[in-house]
Amino acid sequence: MKLVDAHIHLSDPKYNQKISEVLEDAKQSNVAALVSNSMNLQTSLSSLQLAKEHPNIVYSALGIHPWNVKHLSPNETQETVDLILQHEIHNGKVVAVGEIGLDHQYTNNEPLDSQLKVFHEMLSAAEKKSLPVIIHSRGTTPQIVSLLPSYNVKKVLLHWFSRPITLLPQIVDRGYYITEGPPSVYSNHTQEIIKRIPLTNLLTETDGPVSFRGPFKGKMTTPAFIPLVAKTIAKIKEMKETEVADQILQNFTNLFGITFTESAKNILDS
Repeated sequence: MKLVDAHIHLSDPKYNQKISEVLEDAKQSNVAALVSNSMNLQTSLSSLQLAKEHPNIVYSALGIHPWNVKHLSPNETQETVDLILQHEIHNGKVVAVGEIGLDHQYTNNEPLDSQLKVFHEMLSAAEKKSLPVIIHSRGTTPQIVSLLPSYNVKKVLLHWFSRPITLLPQIVDRGYYITEGPPSVYSNHTQEIIKRIPLTNLLTETDGPVSFRGPFKGKMTTPAFIPLVAKTIAKIKEMKETEVADQILQNFTNLFGITFTESAKNILDS
């Protein structure tokens, strides 16, 4: 049984000097792939480097998070776009543009204009390279779902989807995916989302190094959390864990175009 962590921030400073530990946790937990999401140019470069250093298990998503828009250097958006547009030279290590999106809580009650401009540049880059997008949409999901059809971006992952639940039918109809993570173990709201979303539109994540409550309280977030998330999904869906894992792995392949080669299998089996 192979599991996946579709959204983790391996390039976050909190993971400095701990990458080996995180990847060992992944191996011991049968997590076959991790997508390292980025926040700005520096973390995009770091995520790309991690994917190069740890092939067949770490993959990179490059982009600018809405939280970082106010702290960008003058040319940082364009340099990040250029990095994305050059992704062929990275030997397939870049699998998505992310983490990108909008967040009202980080505007100081100002208009979203600056975030929208950067979001446009990220979506345009993804469109040009036919890359999936991994989206942060806290408090802005209706706006983002309304905006996305303006771009020729077919593969969309709404990371850590929370609300409104009423949008789920539209998300499913468009073939978008959502991720859910450790809160699925202790949050009734998250469990309701999992109950309503078809398994064919669901992926697992940790969003590390974000910390969590419940059985994860006080622990460093690593892919070792994923098996309990998968077990919870299986319980909610009244399915076998192996069936859930197999479908989520297929979803991961469908979204990111990652095929699990013999070398990837050997990493887990060694």
